[in-house]
Amino acid sequence: MNIVFLVTGLLLVFAIGYLFSNDRKHINYKRIGIMLAAQLILVFTLMNTSFGLTIVRNIGNFFEELMAIADAGIEFVLGGIVNEGEEPFIFTALLPLVFISVLIGILNHIKILPVLIKYTGLILSKITGMGKLESYFAVSTAVLGQPEVFLTIMKQIPLLSQRRLYTICTSAMSAVSMAMVGAYMTMLEPKYVVTAVALNIFSALIVANIINPYDVAEEDDLAQTEEQERVPFFQMVSQSVMDGLKLVVTVAAMLLGFISLMELINVLFLGVFNISFQTLLGYIFAPIAFLMGVPWSEVVDAGSIMATKLVTNEFVAMLNFGDISAGLSEKTTAIVSVYLVSFANFGTVGIIAGSIRSISEKQGNYISKVALKLLLGATLASVISGTMMGLVI
Repeated sequence: MNIVFLVTGLLLVFAIGYLFSNDRKHINYKRIGIMLAAQLILVFTLMNTSFGLTIVRNIGNFFEELMAIADAGIEFVLGGIVNEGEEPFIFTALLPLVFISVLIGILNHIKILPVLIKYTGLILSKITGMGKLESYFAVSTAVLGQPEVFLTIMKQIPLLSQRRLYTICTSAMSAVSMAMVGAYMTMLEPKYVVTAVALNIFSALIVANIINPYDVAEEDDLAQTEEQERVPFFQMVSQSVMDGLKLVVTVAAMLLGFISLMELINVLFLGVFNISFQTLLGYIFAPIAFLMGVPWSEVVDAGSIMATKLVTNEFVAMLNFGDISAGLSEKTTAIVSVYLVSFANFGTVGIIAGSIRSISEKQGNYISKVALKLLLGATLASVISGTMMGLVI
């Protein structure tokens, strides 16, 4: 049955993508097939072999150690504020982002990350047949996140064709930054988070090849990346600290607003229609969850979490998912967990459009015009990743 649901999930993505495709005649099925095969190898290796499980476990342990190290600074500055035994979300998941942001800044400063991203992107380009720029960006956005990643190709953005711009923005919405991975691992199984990060790189490019096909050979290869001005080491550390703190404040503010807003909508729907808004969304998304492989008895619960992520953000959805995941099967937990690990939501579209507009007003206007199609593409990429995970559970 797993193979049947793999087919139904992928057919769903292809049917919707084909319906909204810019150029159906030039969809490169061979390229898509190669990337799907790469995903199959990847998910089987990471989830079904001792080698892959060791990699996933070690990465998970690495981020757990980072979160534990970050506790030293949190305890020194804020120790004693909360009662013993209590673990507020901002302490366990958000404040460690400051330390992880510093670590990423250091690795970037000493040129480890740029070299790793560059050569991983070149390998990805050989596998996928995509341009070097698209492959570089797909990898770098999975490390740096957005909007920061757009600064690495600042000079190229005004010169990109609209098709290439759509592809890189789909990658930006389908990925998550390494700074966020540790926080996600406090809410989801680390093995699902690690696998999702890897799968999403290919999923975004697959969807872009359906909705937005083009021949890379006909495009100018603008693979050179922007060299950032090198600043003194301790200035870089200070900037990274402030960047991490801004990220914490932004996420915390979004959670305060979105969770309260969702509760208000639920109260209104319960009062008027005698059904919560999230349950209603669950019924809407239930067929999608079923085609991805979620057992029929759990599709409404899974669908409500999937929809919550789309209309709010992944943090709100993960927190809600934590409340119900204990009562769900391992298969549903795996599929939904992988689906949640991306930035595909309405708020992120605004962030990306604003980031692009700050670099090029013309390109920013284009992204604003295709915002819904961009969100559709990123959501379909999450469906592919979740469907792939369902195959091996």
